[in-house]
This record gives sequence, C-alpha cells and structure tokens, in this order.
Amino acid sequence: MKKGVLLNAEVSAVVSRLGHTDQIVICDAGLPIPAVTQRIDLALTQGVPTFLQVVGVVTQEMQVESAILAEEMVHQNPQLHQALLAQLIQLGQHQGNTISVSYISHQAFKAQTEHSRAVIRSGECSPYANIILCAGVTF
Repeated sequence: MKKGVLLNAEVSAVVSRLGHTDQIVICDAGLPIPAVTQRIDLALTQGVPTFLQVVGVVTQEMQVESAILAEEMVHQNPQLHQALLAQLIQLGQHQGNTISVSYISHQAFKAQTEHSRAVIRSGECSPYANIILCAGVTF
C-alpha cells in the first residue's frame, strides 16, 4: 500500500496497486527478469542508482511485511547484506512492525521473480544485490 511521494511514475503506479502479500523485486543490474513480469529499469550506469538507494526510496512508499533474499548474499556480499538488514530494521521501527526476512537459493529467487508484480532494476553491480519485498497493510 502506498505511503508517500515517489517521483518515478512507473514505480509509484506499481506500489499504489499492491495488495497485502503482493511482491515486488528490487535487483542488481545482472538479475535476469522474466518476460512475464513488468520491468522497471532505473539503471543509468554501473552503480547508479545503487541497490540500497532504490530500496530506501521504494520503502518510503511501500508498507513492507516481509522480505526474501538469496542465501548466497550472506557470504558473497556480506557488507551489503549487513547494510540491507540494518535498513530493514530501521524501516520496521518506522512502520511499527518487525519485517521478517527469509532466505532461499539464488535459483529459487530467480524463479520467484515470476510471481512478482514488477522487477525494479538498479545500477548495482555487486553479487546477489536483490530483494523481494512483500507488501503489508497500513491498518
């Protein structure tokens, strides 16, 4: 459910149409995006915008109940993993809930993207910088 102001019209439209448990993906520049899933490409060049920037802006608009990460992120990109967890904890405190985080294999993650309302592509060029955000409700 939409919470605030977002400048990108495509991202704003997707967030405004989310219902409880609907999913959107924010990904790095390399994640394959299924042809059946809406693609919103924000990537300008390597690292612009960053994965964390996109997560931060989208979650200002979206009520998040849970998140799914690739288990490979823990060991292959530990610095980003820790920064993302900190961002999710802060978001949960702001929203007044605890955001549950679950881990699946990268292969399962790629398959799960087919069930998402949209995939938002960042310019991030570090491994496994991907998240599936599951929508909550604001009431």
